[in-house]
Amino acid sequence: MNYRGRFAPSPTGPLHAGSLVAALASWLDARAHGGRWLVRIEDVDHPRCPPGTDAVVLGQLAACGLMPDETPWVQSARGDAYRQALESLVASGQAYPCACTRQDIDAALAARGVVRERFSERPYPGTCRPESGGLGGRPARAWRFRVDGSTDGRVEWWDRRLGNQAQDVAAAVGDFVLKRADGLWAYQLAVVVDDGAHGITHVVRGEDLADNTARQILLQRALGLPLPSYLHTPLVRGADGHKLSKQNGAAALDLSGPVRALQAAAAVLGLPEIAAHTPADWLERTVPAWAGMMRVPILGVSR
Repeated sequence: MNYRGRFAPSPTGPLHAGSLVAALASWLDARAHGGRWLVRIEDVDHPRCPPGTDAVVLGQLAACGLMPDETPWVQSARGDAYRQALESLVASGQAYPCACTRQDIDAALAARGVVRERFSERPYPGTCRPESGGLGGRPARAWRFRVDGSTDGRVEWWDRRLGNQAQDVAAAVGDFVLKRADGLWAYQLAVVVDDGAHGITHVVRGEDLADNTARQILLQRALGLPLPSYLHTPLVRGADGHKLSKQNGAAALDLSGPVRALQAAAAVLGLPEIAAHTPADWLERTVPAWAGMMRVPILGVSR
């Protein structure tokens, strides 16, 4: 198998310490497998992406010696591919238009006695499904993927770090959005279409994205795309216990000492401290440590 991995940052701000953990893990895993490492700029939510931030992110990666093997892709230029995928799902009856607002969904859930916890998903109640009356004369606001219940809505997969995983998407999420009410493409559709077009075989990313995996597997199956291997890395958390993110003011990476930044990211991943003067030297010495920890065969020797 030809290994193809990727790091897919959203350029809503510079990379922070948590971002580097995911970038480093994906790079090390690609190199340990003798594969290729790609970078995809996930600016599908482009109103939240300040101009020029993609160049800042790529510059931060370069300062750490993390250079992609191919020209980076930019999601904002991929609208035609997402449109074709949506049309395919509509033609197969697996996607439909939706007129509901968040308030509509909350009201429908409340009528069923469903109490939603703060920050949790709003399981879509199927209001606009064709068999439920469709749009009912209301204008379409979004497009949703149809998740059938029973065994079709339950997804099981293996995570290389977290082990056996499962989610009943029908119960936990319901029919999820593919194209948003504001006209932007939803993350779930964009990432699946791009991973398929890029030939991604291994997804290595932060543990905060593990909850998205089941929905993405359903889309991969519906679009006839291969299912990649998954590995979700530990998160870097702030003093309040929440994960570092641009939304909660995480500081940009301090790259006055790139090796020091890489070593801090490696420590989160459980890798040993490795002495080196340059990022290139440090990365070269760290690949075998990652391979040993992840039991990746190197040079034909099973570890």
